Amino acid sequence: MSVGDSGDWNAWADLHTQDCLWVEHHLGTFRGREAIRETILKVMRSVPMMEFPVEWHAIAGNRVVYYPWQVLPDPTGGNEIYRFGCVTILEYAGDGLWSRQEDLYNPAEGQALFERWIEAGGRLHHPLEG
Repeated sequence: MSVGDSGDWNAWADLHTQDCLWVEHHLGTFRGREAIRETILKVMRSVPMMEFPVEWHAIAGNRVVYYPWQVLPDPTGGNEIYRFGCVTILEYAGDGLWSRQEDLYNPAEGQALFERWIEAGGRLHHPLEG
């Protein structure tokens, strides 16, 4: 299980250097671990059930490129697949930390997935809910 799949987004933020650059083409560009932490905690708050299985990865020098699916569970408990693709590019800085991350995906595809998932009965988590 990856840190993202565990839902511990503080631990995920801690995998980045203090001056890391996160380029998230839909949300913007964030510099620094704490800016990354603040953003990812807000973004993922409503979807703690989301998982990110990796389809493939490639490593060249200090760079890792991988394809994590963005997956929501079938709200009916069945086997319907609710996912869209993403490409993530990481630069390794040493000591178990990343100095740069870039996420590439189609926001329209993500929005269409969420709309289909909600129509099927999926519910976003709200902070005041248990």
